[in-house]
Amino acid sequence: MTIHHAALETLPEDRDALVAFFALLGFAEVEVPEGLREIARWVERDGTQIHILFADETVVPPDGHVAVVAPDYEDTVARLRQAGHDIEERTPYWGAPRCFVTAPGGHQVEVMEFTPPPRRWLASP
Repeated sequence: MTIHHAALETLPEDRDALVAFFALLGFAEVEVPEGLREIARWVERDGTQIHILFADETVVPPDGHVAVVAPDYEDTVARLRQAGHDIEERTPYWGAPRCFVTAPGGHQVEVMEFTPPPRRWLASP
């Protein structure tokens, strides 16, 4: 089982900037089904989507975030910096370089070179 998409709310003035931000991470805008075009834009990379929902007021969780794997991590971080985004480097707990960046509209996005190795299930008490 895999996660297909995450949804982020954004204000009207941040929609284009948020689509452009995710383009820096390798996402391309894709067609939204006709019944949803008035309320959302979608971006996709390798079958994973971010649904950008139109909102008059956004909810940005203080600690919540979306994590994106960027195998070309150094190039991706360079593109983000060149576009004017501040990068907050983080500890590479499983050996993968990773950072946090604030997307237009205020959502936190974690960028990592690769995912942690699969974990073993803990035994039930």
